[in-house]
Amino acid sequence: MHILLANDDGIYSDGIYAMYKALKEFAEVTVVAPISEQSAVGHAITIADPLRVTDFYKMGEFFGYGIKGTPADCVKIAMSNILKKAPDLVVSGINHGANVASNVIYSGTVSAATEGAMLGIRSVAVSLATKEKFDFSHAAQVGAYFAKYLHNSDMPESTVLNINVPALSMKNIKGWRFAVQGKARFLDTFEKRQDPRGYSYYWLTGEKKEDLNDADSDDYLVSNGFVSVTPLMFDMTDHKMYKHLKDKGDEGEFN
Repeated sequence: MHILLANDDGIYSDGIYAMYKALKEFAEVTVVAPISEQSAVGHAITIADPLRVTDFYKMGEFFGYGIKGTPADCVKIAMSNILKKAPDLVVSGINHGANVASNVIYSGTVSAATEGAMLGIRSVAVSLATKEKFDFSHAAQVGAYFAKYLHNSDMPESTVLNINVPALSMKNIKGWRFAVQGKARFLDTFEKRQDPRGYSYYWLTGEKKEDLNDADSDDYLVSNGFVSVTPLMFDMTDHKMYKHLKDKGDEGEFN
């Protein structure tokens, strides 16, 4: 099996290295990741600047390709210019922090996986649900498990599995469950500050508004010690609303 490994925390991050080590035990792995952190860039792509590719070494050995671009850029250029043939799977992560509920929209980690699926490769996004310092090895084990699970499945080429791992030891994780995207969201505020020269600037702050009423949601499951596994799609059509509007028969001509 050949796996393309990307992320949004950057090629220097501990999370991608832990994921790399776990995947290398059973697959050929090519790392193509941003040179600098690209958290919360969503599915942005670079169109006004060149994409620069740098060989990256770790402990004296070639590790992968660092891209001066976004997570989606990394998957695009890997598929078009770096790899000789398409990989069997795209894995993105391990992200340092959960990607559940509304975070999925902003996540560069999820977007790298989504880009893989858009290009016809089944993909997995892996996140560790804490921003505190934590051992990534157990999340890497979970990510490797689902890489094999997806590779051996009959799921379509457009499949994206969004995996969120609670910050617990393996023996304390209760198991894994399929999940829906939760409804928790952030109540954003911008704190006004002044720099040393007296100029004003604004810093994004706020708080998370929890919604843990749905026992099938990703945020509920992770909060209760389970790994959440959410199948995502990049077709953003509201098909239920589309059918409702079509059935109303309001379509017509401009006079």
